[in-house]
Amino acid sequence: MSEYILETKNLVKEFRGFIAVKDVNLQVKRGTIHALIGPNGAGKTTCFNLLTKFLTPTSGKIFLNDHEITHEKPTQIARRGVIRSFQISAVFPQLTVLENVRIGLQRATGLSYHFWRSDKILRNLNGKALDLLKQVDLGEYANELTVNLPYGRKRALEIATTLAMEPELMLLDEPTQGMGHEDVSRVTDLIKKVSVGRTILMVEHNMKVVSQIADKITVLARGAVLAEGTYQEVSSNAGVMEAYMGTTTGELEGAHG
Repeated sequence: MSEYILETKNLVKEFRGFIAVKDVNLQVKRGTIHALIGPNGAGKTTCFNLLTKFLTPTSGKIFLNDHEITHEKPTQIARRGVIRSFQISAVFPQLTVLENVRIGLQRATGLSYHFWRSDKILRNLNGKALDLLKQVDLGEYANELTVNLPYGRKRALEIATTLAMEPELMLLDEPTQGMGHEDVSRVTDLIKKVSVGRTILMVEHNMKVVSQIADKITVLARGAVLAEGTYQEVSSNAGVMEAYMGTTTGELEGAHG
């Protein structure tokens, strides 16, 4: 098996003559945190939607564990262990924190549509759900209605529900979007913590977060790969500086994409 869990070859997405993603060759090494960054309009979200099969490529190929998934549906790649966490917090606000994670566990165990199951059977999942909540520092909130959680805690809950699906590859879409400094630090630490034994591909605008946890960074600009490497390598790249800030000198850290 290849050292790369996910690969794309000459990936292209065109919308009525506009090329949003242009010949992107991406290699995500298993067991790493790989960040996809770029200024506004760089094609990050389109690329993410192609990888999670919410969009179909115009041309090119996508491989997961050496198996081509270019034409598979989102449900098919989810069964292969690719789970996406959305930019807008995807939780059920009127359920408790524990119940939200339990829904993820139900899906993973094939009980997702069996809502007629007895409470006793569902309660059997509570222990594992609580373990997952403890992993993301939400154990004390287990019985709290999700609607009452602060925004940063809701994002932590979303990561817990993603973990409940037992992902081999987690795709995180702007995990710190809209957060204050304290929540950003908490979620950054959380991502690093849950990355052990897993692979994470993340779209992220906060360069401080990227610099702290990403093993490898791919920079997109105008739909194409502009640079790739460690944070130190891409942050000193003149092309990256110009794409972000309109200058070939300065500090990339703190720039938003």
